[in-house]
Amino acid sequence: MTDKADFKILVDADACPVVKIVERVAKKYSVPVTLLYDTNHAITSDYSEIKIIGAGADAVDFALINICKKGDVVITQDYGVAAMALGKGAAVVHQSGRQFSGENIDGLLMDRHISKAARMSSSKNHMKGPKKRTAEDDKKFESSFERIIREKKDIQY
Repeated sequence: MTDKADFKILVDADACPVVKIVERVAKKYSVPVTLLYDTNHAITSDYSEIKIIGAGADAVDFALINICKKGDVVITQDYGVAAMALGKGAAVVHQSGRQFSGENIDGLLMDRHISKAARMSSSKNHMKGPKKRTAEDDKKFESSFERIIREKKDIQY
């Protein structure tokens, strides 16, 4: 059996706005981090292991899932990656701080499917994109993420 505190953090890091927060919290609790990027990004880190994955549809996603183990913590905004990581027994957190779970992932995947179908049926296939990230968004993510790390490390508040 794996020690409760023996886990790593895997980040679907393409366009991920919380990498620095993840590294700061992980370093505080001495948890290893692996950042997965495609070849379209030039990234460096003083703390994390960096895995550069060949560019291709979902290449980073599949690489992350291939190294994900039960007990790991995954940071992703991709519901499909979240579902696969949950299936492997990982804790999964969105960059908003929302924790994915078996109770909410099916509904999120259904919403994604319905939204995609609506976009495809519309003559207007453009979207506004996400709203601008705020300092409050970062605080919410950090609080949620640190709570998960403390729980996994069995650290009381």
